[in-house]
Amino acid sequence: MAATQHPGRKRLAGKVAVVVGAGQTPGDTIGNGRATALLFAREGARVLAVDRDADSAAATVEQIAEEGGEALAYAADATDEAACRDLVAAVVERWGRLDVLHNNVGIGNGDSSATRIEEAAWDRILAVNLKSALLPCKAALPVMREQQAGVITNVSSVAAVCSTPTVAYKTSKAGLNAYTQALAVANARFGIRVNAIMPGLMNTPMAIENISRALGIPKPDLVARRDAQVPLRGRMGSAWDVAHAALFLASDEAGFITGIALAVDGGQSARVG
Repeated sequence: MAATQHPGRKRLAGKVAVVVGAGQTPGDTIGNGRATALLFAREGARVLAVDRDADSAAATVEQIAEEGGEALAYAADATDEAACRDLVAAVVERWGRLDVLHNNVGIGNGDSSATRIEEAAWDRILAVNLKSALLPCKAALPVMREQQAGVITNVSSVAAVCSTPTVAYKTSKAGLNAYTQALAVANARFGIRVNAIMPGLMNTPMAIENISRALGIPKPDLVARRDAQVPLRGRMGSAWDVAHAALFLASDEAGFITGIALAVDGGQSARVG
C-alpha cells in the first residue's frame, strides 16, 4: 500500500529530519524506518537517512531521490555516542539546523521468558533499544535547545503495555516510554516536543522475516496468525501506518502534543484491562 499523496501540501516543508534506522531488513514489504524517511521527504523535509548498514541507508536515499526528494545516507551505529555526535554535526553542517529526530532502532533477537532469558540477550536488547534513542537525543538536544524548537519521536511498541511472553523487549520499550515522558517534561520550556509511537502487530520485514526464520513458521502462516490477533479488520498494520503517525507528530498539526505514547495498533492495546 502506497502512502497517501497530498498534492501541493507539504507538511514538513523547510524542515530538516534525521531518521535513525532508515534502512531495513530485506523482505517482501517496507520497513517502518524506510517508510518514514520516504514520507518525510515527500512532505518536503530534507532527510538524513541513518543506518548501521550503509547500503540499506543508500537504498532508502535512492528511492527518495527517484521521487524528487532531497536526502543523504549516513552510516552510523546509534549505540555509539561519538557516532551520534558526528551525525548531528553532519546534518547541521549540511543543512544548518535539525528540526526532527526520529529514532527507529530496535531489536528482539534472543528474547525469551523470565526463566529462560540469557543474561547476554537481556543486556544486548536493553542496551540497543534504549541507547539507540538516548544517544541520538543527547547529541541533538543542544541544537534543538539553541533553536528553541524541535521534535523528537521514539518508536516504542505496544509490548510496553500489553502482555507478551518475551521480557527483555517489553521491558526495554516500557523504559523507552518512560524516557520519552521524562524528556518531554524536561525540554518543553525549550519548545521541544518529545513523543513515542507504539506500533502493534505490523507486516514489516523485521517482524515477518525474522520471526518466520526464528520459529520455522512459513511466512503465509505467520501472517495469518498475526492478522487474527488484530481487532481492527483482522489485519496487521503496515509501515505506512507508523510513518503517517510519525508525520503527524513531526508536523505543526501536533504543535500542542508532547509526552504521549501513541498506539498505532488496530485496537490491540485497547484490550488491556
